Amino acid sequence: MSKNSIGVAVIGAGMAGKAHAAAYRAAAGVYDTTLPEIRLVSIADVFEPLAESAAKRFGFERHDTSWQALAEAEDVDVVSVVVANRLHREIVEGLLAAGKHVLCEKPLSDTLEDAEAMVAAARRADSIGRIGLTFLRQPGIAYVQRLIEEGTLGNILHVSGRYLTDYGCDPQAPISWRYKGPQGSGALADVGSHLSYLIEMLGGEVEAVSGGVLSTAITSRPKPLGNVVGHEHVEVSEEREPVENDDYAAFTVKYANGTAGTFEVSRVATGHANTLAFEVYGDKGSAKFDFDRPSEVRVFLNDGDTANAGFRTVILGPDHPYWRGGFAMDAPGVGVGQNEGFVFQARAFLEEVAGIPEGESLPRVATFETGLRNMRLLDAVARSAQRQGAAVAVKES
Repeated sequence: MSKNSIGVAVIGAGMAGKAHAAAYRAAAGVYDTTLPEIRLVSIADVFEPLAESAAKRFGFERHDTSWQALAEAEDVDVVSVVVANRLHREIVEGLLAAGKHVLCEKPLSDTLEDAEAMVAAARRADSIGRIGLTFLRQPGIAYVQRLIEEGTLGNILHVSGRYLTDYGCDPQAPISWRYKGPQGSGALADVGSHLSYLIEMLGGEVEAVSGGVLSTAITSRPKPLGNVVGHEHVEVSEEREPVENDDYAAFTVKYANGTAGTFEVSRVATGHANTLAFEVYGDKGSAKFDFDRPSEVRVFLNDGDTANAGFRTVILGPDHPYWRGGFAMDAPGVGVGQNEGFVFQARAFLEEVAGIPEGESLPRVATFETGLRNMRLLDAVARSAQRQGAAVAVKES
C-alpha cells in the first residue's frame, strides 16, 4: 500500500456488495480527519455482467470475475468479501495470505470449523481482518449503547429483541444459496447474525441459550431461470427444490449477570420488509429502538416524577453518535438509514488501514474473534432447538 493512497476492491456485486462499494465511494467525504486517496479499483463477481455494471455504477476502474485476480493485483490493498457464507473461508484465507486487508460481511462463515480457521488465519496475517457488524454504526443503536455504558438506565433487568423480514414470505420466491444448508443457517444466520451482536451489547455476555425453536414454513421453492441477485424475484421454472434451513427462529438467553432476554428472527414475517427492534429495561430507565423509525429512540427515565412519567421520543441529531460531521446535512431530525451504517463502517476500516490512531478515528471495526463469538451464540440456539429447547451453554470463543 502506498502511503498516499489505498486501493479498494469488493468481491460480490449483489445487494450487500453494492452497499460496500457505495460506502467506499462515500467514505472520504465524512468527518474531518484526512484519509489517503481512496482508489476504487475493482468489483469482482463470477457473473460478469453484474460485476461490470456495478463497477461502472460506483466509479470503480475495472471489474474482475475471480477473487484470485484481486489477490494477485498489486494495485489492490483492501478487499470487502460479500458473497455466500460458505465461500468466505477460502477467499478470506487467500486474500490474507496475499497481504490484503479484508473486511468480511457477516456472518463470518457457515460453520464453526471454518470460522475458527479464519480467526487463525487473521492472527497469522500481517494485514488486518475485520467483520462487518453494520448495525453497531446506527446512531440510535450507538446512543442506546452509550446510555447503558454510562449507567443512565442503571442495572439492566431484561431485554427483548426481534429482527423480522419478509423476503422469503412468497412461496414463489426462487431458491438460492440462502435457502440451502443445515437448520440454523437460514433466517437465524442471515438476520440473526445481526441480532446476535446486539444481544450482548444490550445485556452483556450470554452464558446460555434455551427455548430454541427453528421452523421452516415454506418447504420448497422454484428453480430460477436467471441469475438471482439479493432478494430479487426472477422468472422461475415449474421445478422446485427443497428448502433445507430455517425460516423462523426464537430463543431465550441467560446472561452471565443473571438477567435474561427473549429474541426472534424471521424471513417470512409478511409486511415487515426490514424491522429490527429491541427494548432494554434497567432499574433507572428503559430504551426502545425500532428501525422502522431509525431517526429516533424512545427513552424512559425513572426520575421520581410520577405525574409526568412515561416514554419520551428523542429525535436524533448532532449530540448523538455518528451524526455531527458524519452527514453532509447534520441537523437534528435528518433521515438516517442502513446505507449510512455501511459508510461509517467503511470509513472506520479505512482509518485503521491508514494507521490513524484509535482515539482520532471512529470506533474500530470488529475483529474475527467477535465474529466467531457471535457464531457460537447462534450455534447454541441451533443446538437448543435440536434438543427440544434444552439449555445449551455458549462456548468460549
